[in-house]
Amino acid sequence: MMINATMLGSFTLLGLKNTTAKYRLMLFTLTLLCYTVIILVNVALVLTVILDEKLHKPMNIFLCNLCFNSLYGTAAFHPKFLFDLLSNSHVISYSGCLLQVFFIYSYATTDFSILAVMSYDRYLALCRPLEYHSIMTKHRVALLVCFSRLVPMICQAVVIIMTSKLTLCGFQIEKLYCENWSILKLSCYSTTLNNIVGFIVILIYCGHALFILCSYIQLVKFSLKYPECKKKFLQTCMPHLICLINVIVALLFDVMYARYGSESVAQSLKNFMAIQFLIVPPMLNPIIYGLNLTEVRKSFLRQCKYNKQVGRLE
Repeated sequence: MMINATMLGSFTLLGLKNTTAKYRLMLFTLTLLCYTVIILVNVALVLTVILDEKLHKPMNIFLCNLCFNSLYGTAAFHPKFLFDLLSNSHVISYSGCLLQVFFIYSYATTDFSILAVMSYDRYLALCRPLEYHSIMTKHRVALLVCFSRLVPMICQAVVIIMTSKLTLCGFQIEKLYCENWSILKLSCYSTTLNNIVGFIVILIYCGHALFILCSYIQLVKFSLKYPECKKKFLQTCMPHLICLINVIVALLFDVMYARYGSESVAQSLKNFMAIQFLIVPPMLNPIIYGLNLTEVRKSFLRQCKYNKQVGRLE
């Protein structure tokens, strides 16, 4: 008998179906610890940049945008997941499910857009330093920040609107959170048009990847041609490159599993592959930048020292 999930009004998440109470408690502790670290490191970096006027530079503004995006995306997953770990009923409403898909995947695609913008910024700073300030004006920075946030949101809004039009004949999702591909598999009818739109969105972000690759080819060529620029390349571009690889690997895990994952794969491995991009990049990105960018690191330590002294005086 077919059940229309849109009429039922909710979905059941099956990612934790075989997880015992003992493992759930351990997972709850680890997840809470990870989420706390994610909030602390991202908020710390954002506040460090905001409070120090010397850090009000385009690259640092884009970095704040990246950290804010991590907070935005993880807020759509971690609180619900923590609640599910303590509950025996892993249910999410139909509208809540669609919202979760929108927030999580707009977060993932926004990360990619921000990294593309940051690669453009690094290309200008190293390869065209004399023109950098005339090109990277406040107006241009604001436009790039808007581009990195609005384009992914528009793409995901189109995907969600199309998904919401589907008639579904099931209500069970084999993941820890709602995911668009999982919802499409529950459709009573053909989802060819949805798949086409999905592949167009993927192609848009493949274009982002190509743009980033071209930027880095130019950066590497320039640093090899002018050895004096090598130190600057290693200091400012390597953190960006590490973050980029981190995000790409995490997203590939999720996309490849969602599309081609085998039923024979252990549920624990499936869960890890599904949530990696919601834990590793948000946690490591600000740490990588904070440790590698001298200005940011020194400013953070200076502000910590100042706050400690104020606390003692009080």
